[in-house]
Amino acid sequence: MSDPVYKICSSEALQEARGRGRFEGSADDARDGFIHLSAGPQVAGTLAKYFAGQPNLVLLAVDPEKLGERLRWEPSRGGELFPHLYGPLGLDHVISVEVLSLQENGSHRLPAGIAA
Repeated sequence: MSDPVYKICSSEALQEARGRGRFEGSADDARDGFIHLSAGPQVAGTLAKYFAGQPNLVLLAVDPEKLGERLRWEPSRGGELFPHLYGPLGLDHVISVEVLSLQENGSHRLPAGIAA
């Protein structure tokens, strides 16, 4: 298996997705026409830029091989390639779900194995 890609979302959004059997994306995802994902080394930067201080977040690890051609690596922040998913994320492609706890400084504690 290739290295996982990751989706950061609220625990409420995950609950809604479980009811549907798939994650259809956030308002930002809908606006941009794809589901924003991050590679492991990109997770900390994505959290800091877009989710600082937000409680009740989870990190979904996703098997990129199961996403097929709907997964595209495209330039984003600073021209760096980020994974973007065109279409809903089937929850059967999620390898694990980690709760992202907030630290006192407003940053999130990263799970083991995710680079800071």
